[in-house]
Amino acid sequence: MIKRLLLVLFLSGCAVHGTAATAPSTSFSNDHGAATVKHIVVIMMENRSFDNYFGKFPGANGIPANPNCNPDPINNTCVLPYHDKALQNYGGPHSQPDMLHDLDGGKFDGFIISAEKPPGPGPNPDEVMGYHTKAEIPYYWSLASTYTLADNYFAASASWSTMAHLFLVSGWSAQCATDNDPNSCTSSNTVSPVTDFYAWTDITWLLHAHGVSWGYYVYPKGLMIVNDQGDGEGPADTGASGWNPLPGFDDVRIDGELGNVQAGSNFVAAASAGTLPAVSWVVPSFKDSDHPSNSLAKGQAWVKQQIDAVESGPEASSTLILLTWDEWGGFYDHVVPPTIDGLGYGFRTPLILVGPMVKKAHIDHQMLSSDAYLKLIEDLFLGSERIDGNDGRPDPRPDIRENTPGLGDLRNDLK
Repeated sequence: MIKRLLLVLFLSGCAVHGTAATAPSTSFSNDHGAATVKHIVVIMMENRSFDNYFGKFPGANGIPANPNCNPDPINNTCVLPYHDKALQNYGGPHSQPDMLHDLDGGKFDGFIISAEKPPGPGPNPDEVMGYHTKAEIPYYWSLASTYTLADNYFAASASWSTMAHLFLVSGWSAQCATDNDPNSCTSSNTVSPVTDFYAWTDITWLLHAHGVSWGYYVYPKGLMIVNDQGDGEGPADTGASGWNPLPGFDDVRIDGELGNVQAGSNFVAAASAGTLPAVSWVVPSFKDSDHPSNSLAKGQAWVKQQIDAVESGPEASSTLILLTWDEWGGFYDHVVPPTIDGLGYGFRTPLILVGPMVKKAHIDHQMLSSDAYLKLIEDLFLGSERIDGNDGRPDPRPDIRENTPGLGDLRNDLK
């Protein structure tokens, strides 16, 4: 009952502390803007909450005037959100129990306590209350100022990166008892990053059936999230991992499309040559991912390289870029996430839409998650077909995330 109440409060758009701004209608009426999109590129960065990056962005639903103070038991102090000028952060733990502890029933006062739990994430646990501005992340703020920033975008999972990446490509996170048997899969927010197989259906099954091209581009050491592992890049790296789940999906092997998971450098080459597939996912190296404790300067430089390759290439006019971060990384955010099917949502993370067809200097207040990316791909390229068990494969997922009531439509952000 409490979870249902939180969702009702969220969708009602009550303008009180801890809730989102009133969401606009999610109906779609922009055929012209959608018609210009021939390529969708999803760039997936790591571990940042919305308030950590855009809590002070003008016009956005950022840090409230009277935010909750977070107790620091070690130093016997209470810490309010503050401007963090450091380019290197350490974050906090970010499993589903950690999110519930951070949220603390809507008090938003568990972030530092979580960060101080043994063994502790770094030398300054209080930094989970820090926020950055244009001074530290000028490129991201420039993109947000020029194009569309979504301030009501939630991580699809209430857990960490493996689940976020599974949702990114399939709209579900599950554990399967048997390979090749989707009916053996059950919902889970604790999937191992080294799981060898995922038996349920991902979006590439539908893309293949409709003859729509796709590519999943992985940079060196972008395969794992534990201890910066990963032994290189390219088609030889066919093992499933936390940031690279597609090689573990049965349907990718059945379709004979493992080769579509390829070297990250191939993305820049394809963008420059005008040979981008219709759908691309781009995964950075660990050092370029914004994942604590990596430099924010390196992450911005890498993102700029990917976007510059698209914008200077022959397909710039028809390419929509979705720059996103997978989950909150333990950093403070002040909005109660809606409760969806027991697995999500997680805290808000940033989303920036980039492209010539995108509304300029716009802030999107729709309720969104990476499920909206799947919805966009399906609506633009697949005749609105959903991953729903009616696609030739059994699928025991508890709900069709693309059809979640109140989920926004990214086509509304196009001119």
